[in-house]
Parts: sequence; structure tokens; C-alpha cells
Amino acid sequence: MATKGDTMNRLIHIGFGNIVNTDKIIAIVSPEAAPIKRLVQKAKETGQAIDATQGRKTKAVLVMENSQVVLSALLPETIAGRAQALWPEEEKEDREDAE
Repeated sequence: MATKGDTMNRLIHIGFGNIVNTDKIIAIVSPEAAPIKRLVQKAKETGQAIDATQGRKTKAVLVMENSQVVLSALLPETIAGRAQALWPEEEKEDREDAE
């Protein structure tokens, strides 16, 4: 279980001063696929979308635990790299062993 201090260390910048908690991210995906476009449209209609693009083109969609989607102007690879940089060393080793 993460402590409050530990959770604060797992915040990542997703562009334009916007920050998300990595512990709440389920997936980081490209917005180009039709199912993701439908997911984003439905989230916008139901008020579950958070637009963090500052008017730029959406390049990544973050699917969160609470069914919200966060739109970012950064590439999925950039966001994933930032999230991986925060993983504790033992988790990095476990993930490398699994590959």
C-alpha cells in the first residue's frame, strides 16, 4: 500500500502544467483507433473526459481507474517513459524478468 508521501512521488507531468497520479492509470493509448475515439466521445458526453491538451492535438489518451479519460498532447511513449522512471528499482527488475 502506498503511503501519502509515496503517492506524491508518483505524479507525472503530462504537458502544459498538468499532472496525473501514475497509480491511477490503467492504460495509455493512442487516440487514432476507432474504439478509442468512441471511448473519448462517450467520456466527453458523460463528463468523464479531462482535456489537458490546452487546445493542441490529442496524441495520448490516459484511461484512469475511475473510468475517466485524460487527453494529453504528449505522445504515449513520452508519458510511459516518465511513469517508468518513477517505478521503484525492485518493480523495474520484476518487469524486466517477465519480458
